[in-house]
Amino acid sequence: MSKKDAIQQRALDVIHIEQQAVEALTHSINDDFVNACQLLLDCKGRVVVTGMGKSGHIGGKIAATLASTGTPAFFVHPGEASHGDLGMITPGDVVIALSNSGETAELLTIVPIIKRLAVPLISLTGNADSSLSQQADIHLHVGVEKEACPLGLAPTSSTTVALVMGDALAVALLDARQFTAEDFALSHPGGSLGRRLLLHVNDIMHTGDKIPAVNAEASLQDALLEMTRKGLGMTAIVDASQHVLGIYTDGDLRRTLEHEINIRRTRIKDVMTTHCKTITADLLAVDALNMMEDNKINAILVVDAEQKLLGAINMHDLLQAGVV
Repeated sequence: MSKKDAIQQRALDVIHIEQQAVEALTHSINDDFVNACQLLLDCKGRVVVTGMGKSGHIGGKIAATLASTGTPAFFVHPGEASHGDLGMITPGDVVIALSNSGETAELLTIVPIIKRLAVPLISLTGNADSSLSQQADIHLHVGVEKEACPLGLAPTSSTTVALVMGDALAVALLDARQFTAEDFALSHPGGSLGRRLLLHVNDIMHTGDKIPAVNAEASLQDALLEMTRKGLGMTAIVDASQHVLGIYTDGDLRRTLEHEINIRRTRIKDVMTTHCKTITADLLAVDALNMMEDNKINAILVVDAEQKLLGAINMHDLLQAGVV
């Protein structure tokens, strides 16, 4: 076997071993898992996640996932907990402790204090008979048959399985709390994710004099001049009460020019697109994006419940707002 083939085979072996380990985890989704979820749902304080070494890194990720999906949580290093950080744990909290062996000395040192505070303890270990598992109120088994490391030393499969169990807890709790996309956005206001979930159409649409609009009797020439002035690549066609009758876009212009036509004499109502796509101002900007992509259009009109024109938005607006 060549060096290249050996490298690829080793990588495939790792993936296969970890796939099997995750598949075996389904046996741990039992009454203990349900009871752990209920304990976390009933928690009046915060969920405190702790673990040493690689388990600590996984614990940090679990805490972050819980916190971002509606379950207040943070990570405490068990070594630091013995030197003052244990004060972060208060009555009303719930502790989740991770240790593959279940015999991590730093964790076992702080368990008596957790018990004295009457704080419920959930353990994630690979050994149901370990000291940590036996002292926990609820034990979730995350043991693996073998590590993906060929030496059997580096935590690989075991940390993957623990991470998946943490995700299972977080998502089950998210569902039980009926946590919505809007709730999620409140803890993710920065970056494109927050913008996609928080920005509404009325936050970025063009309004007032910035809306390109002409009446149905306007000439095609007048409509083109309006499109040029407003720079959105389209114009709305409205009646005297500002009800939307149609739209005329750059694409419509290209199709119009395929025929012999007098732009001064042609009325816009004769070449406009009727029954055009519209959106309401209260919807998310990402809904406007999805509508544009689904219908292969670059602009959309914003209307009220009576189809009166309120604004306009195009793909460039969505790009500038960071929604795309």
